[in-house]
Amino acid sequence: MLDRIRYMRQTLHDLVRSREIVSVFLKYGYHDLAQRLHLPRLLGLPTRRMREKAEVIRAMSKPERFRRALEELGPTFVKAGQILSGRSGLVPPEYTAELARLQDNVTPLPFDAVESVIEAELRQPWREVFAELEREPLGSASIGQVHRARLHSGELVVVKVQRPGIKSKVQTDLDILHRFAVLLEHQAEEVRVWRPVTLVAQLQRDLLRELDYQVEAGNLRRFAEQFRGEPGLYVPRAYPEFSTSRLLVMELVSGQKLADFAATEPPGTRRQWVANAIADLVMKQIFVHGFFHADPHPGNLMILPGPAVCFLDFGMMGFLSREGREGFSRLVGAIADRDEEAATRALVDLAEPGSGESRSGLNSDMADFIHRNFNLSMKEFSFGRVTRELLALTARYHLVIPPDMVSMLKAFGLMEDVVRSLDPQRDLMVQARPFLQQVRMGGFNPKRVLRMLADSGEDFGMLLRTLPRDVRSLMGKLKAGEGRVTFRHDGLEPLQRTLDQVTNRVAFAIVLAAMIVGNALIIHSRMPPLWHGVPVVGMLGFLVTAFLGLWLLYSILRHGRM
Repeated sequence: MLDRIRYMRQTLHDLVRSREIVSVFLKYGYHDLAQRLHLPRLLGLPTRRMREKAEVIRAMSKPERFRRALEELGPTFVKAGQILSGRSGLVPPEYTAELARLQDNVTPLPFDAVESVIEAELRQPWREVFAELEREPLGSASIGQVHRARLHSGELVVVKVQRPGIKSKVQTDLDILHRFAVLLEHQAEEVRVWRPVTLVAQLQRDLLRELDYQVEAGNLRRFAEQFRGEPGLYVPRAYPEFSTSRLLVMELVSGQKLADFAATEPPGTRRQWVANAIADLVMKQIFVHGFFHADPHPGNLMILPGPAVCFLDFGMMGFLSREGREGFSRLVGAIADRDEEAATRALVDLAEPGSGESRSGLNSDMADFIHRNFNLSMKEFSFGRVTRELLALTARYHLVIPPDMVSMLKAFGLMEDVVRSLDPQRDLMVQARPFLQQVRMGGFNPKRVLRMLADSGEDFGMLLRTLPRDVRSLMGKLKAGEGRVTFRHDGLEPLQRTLDQVTNRVAFAIVLAAMIVGNALIIHSRMPPLWHGVPVVGMLGFLVTAFLGLWLLYSILRHGRM
């Protein structure tokens, strides 16, 4: 009984939140798409009134409306926008530029709420662990906020606290988004290329990781391990004994935020050293280790005395496999050699298997891309622009680049902006060349070649072992008549729905006509009981018929079709 009550309560909560989500998008002018998905009718929303409200935002561009809608809907949708901003291959450039402006700053939690979360996670009063805990946060976002504290040992730390109830709110939004994504893929062909269901699955993976602070602590430990002994890099210490899925305690690093360093440090050797160190460290993360900080913007970088570079916030990390690194190095090598055919092959190999439609014209578009971007001086060259154009090229041919590859390209573009702000003359392509060569040569390493041959031999041997069994299974099913071929017609669903709607309305109208004729016959026959000489059954029948007729008329007018 309790389970049934909880289920009903969750269903009601989902319905309320679904209405809120659709209402916000209607407010920002998405009534056409909502009507195509039949959402206003299903949720009982007044589309006409929402259209009138949308008059106030007519001056905004479509990308700005989209961004404002996401910000209004909260953390799940803000994170969704941030993921979309990195999927330039799927989303038009004007949208990615607007989504990059998404704000995640919210009103800070009261200290009482922070205190209760900390004590619930520590399972003891916070004063047993911290000698001091500042009431005012250092920063506040939609998922959590950060406070400065001091341990009883005297060490200064930062305490990252998750907002109460945020996980269940995010999970509700993700469930609703998944249902909307399925609707979009089935009923909105122009949106299908965005692969909404895949995007929601990626959003779920990223958000659930970010909601688990133990994952971030693990990222921090792995990052520290792979850069152990690296000169010029400082990695803050985590305190796993005080950290849980909703609480993260790590060392407070004293230094200059990169923006402050860039504003105060005069041009000279120190700026150049920092620029070189940041570029070198990001390239080592990507091309040597394959495990990289996916958001190296100025707010996540500090400069320590020495100097040394310190990365902050390890919630967003990316992983690039050896095959992905080798594929990317082949693409860059082909572009550097001005070989559009090799570059096209490398780009297609990087894309997810099965993606892409007709590729006629891709070679010539690749040649044009190389000519426009790689015959420029170092000052004119922009890796960020190259990335946007390359991903726009993949979108044109429906080639889907894996999410971690896109994260790597975005991280590289952020690093370029940071480095150029410190040292405008630095040539990043020259600095990247040794790393790319190392990756390419790694593919010819004798040990690597032998391992690949051994893996291939093992796979081939497994195929030979299982092939007879699979063939026997297939033949058995065919003999038993269990084999079947299924044909699926895509794109006919809207026509089928329209035909169903027309058929239902015609049938309804015939029933109404029959009821009118039947009631007329009853009244004409003067069948008792009578009221003022008129049969009561006939009068009631006419009232019901009139109500049903008005309902049919309202339904037609509501959908804007007579």
